[in-house]
Amino acid sequence: MAEILIEDLHLSFPVLHTGHRSLKKTIVSTATGGAIQRDARALPIVHALQGISMHIHPGDRIALIGPNGSGKSTLLRVMAGIYEPTAGYIRTDGEIVPLLDLNLGLNGDMTGRENILTRGMYLGIPPKDFERFAPEIEEFTELGPYLDLPVRTYSSGMQMRLSLGVATTLEPDILLMDEWVLAGDAKFLSKARERMSRFVEKASILVVASHSEEIIKTWCNKAVYLKAGVIQAIGSVDDVMREYKKAA
Repeated sequence: MAEILIEDLHLSFPVLHTGHRSLKKTIVSTATGGAIQRDARALPIVHALQGISMHIHPGDRIALIGPNGSGKSTLLRVMAGIYEPTAGYIRTDGEIVPLLDLNLGLNGDMTGRENILTRGMYLGIPPKDFERFAPEIEEFTELGPYLDLPVRTYSSGMQMRLSLGVATTLEPDILLMDEWVLAGDAKFLSKARERMSRFVEKASILVVASHSEEIIKTWCNKAVYLKAGVIQAIGSVDDVMREYKKAA
């Protein structure tokens, strides 16, 4: 059964080599909302996440909302296992598909077709098994003859198409997503959103960091409002959105 359990989780980063005086002044500014302090050696410490607790069950579609720099993407990376908590506890049960950096793992010297099979291996699927998905991915990307060219010749939008096509092939237990993965050329955007909507429906759990009220209200049934790495509100989408707008 898919599940994410987080108890009193903290994540801090030391800021090293901050030699420039104006940078030091900025770091200790009260405008940081208390998220940056100094340790015993007077080194700046960024408290990216503080006292995070939540229990996410099958059927939960969680929207992480908050201003830029509030810790939304950082929390997604902790859930994905990219960052190790400084303190506290996290347990994830189920197959996780993180859509956080779609271009991660693309090999610029390989062709699009070769990258499709390689990305399948990153997802734990042997090339022979993943080959059956290739035609459907090729149709979705609309890259045509470019699939036989090195990825380094692709525009950023073309790379996004390729990565999104591969990443949304599987049926994840837990889907972690930054909304910016849906950025791209307008012509392709509606097709990408349609595919993502079907992909989201297949996931047992969704956690998405988003500023888009449309995405939040369409995909999510719960929300978490973060500010300076601290949960300000957690509950229904309408209640949490109301709190967020009130604080803005």
